[in-house]
Amino acid sequence: MKRAIVTGGSGLIGQEICSALLSDGWEVASFDLKEGAIGQQIYCDLSSEKSVTEAFRTLGWDQLDLLVNNGGLVYDTFMQLGDTSLEQWNNTIGSHLTGAFLMSRAASPLLTGGGSIVMMASTRALMSEGVDFAYAAAKGGMVALAQALAVQLGPKIRVNTIAPGWITNETNLRAEDEAQHPVGRVGRPQDIAEAVLYLASAGFVTGQTLVVDGGMTKKMIYVE
Repeated sequence: MKRAIVTGGSGLIGQEICSALLSDGWEVASFDLKEGAIGQQIYCDLSSEKSVTEAFRTLGWDQLDLLVNNGGLVYDTFMQLGDTSLEQWNNTIGSHLTGAFLMSRAASPLLTGGGSIVMMASTRALMSEGVDFAYAAAKGGMVALAQALAVQLGPKIRVNTIAPGWITNETNLRAEDEAQHPVGRVGRPQDIAEAVLYLASAGFVTGQTLVVDGGMTKKMIYVE
């Protein structure tokens, strides 16, 4: 049985990733501050070196096939520059980028030949609303981190990034919310889970960023 660690397994995307991996026959552990993940749950503050070390010790695995760096703060990080404290900035960078570094460093000795790391970035690393500057910086850093680690850790370990667009489980969306996407709908958590499963098995793919956004980043948008 293959083994996977998913950070942020209690969230919308994290739960679906865990569920998809379990359905595909994987043994799954979620590292998170919150409960609600599917599979084995390990308490972990991703921004803390001590907490990450303790989480791996608690899990006790001696072998790993997949790490999905999916955890981190989201909407609490949307702020105006002048109103943002250093603590808020550090919390955002810490939970995403530092967390991805700490988790990847701890997982790499356990990843067997053919193992894989998947970074969960965002299309906000490629385009922005402005108030998401800290989140965008963290996610952009994860894209760059994945590229560098793919070169350093290959050929033993492949490292790739997924950049989701609008992903929701809401059903009361406006028609224009769906229609603005070139594929005709918003994204669903299972779209991201399917991308994780693909990258986990794509043996000739590394250092890449897979944008899963229904085509929105390819759409030229100007006010007419």
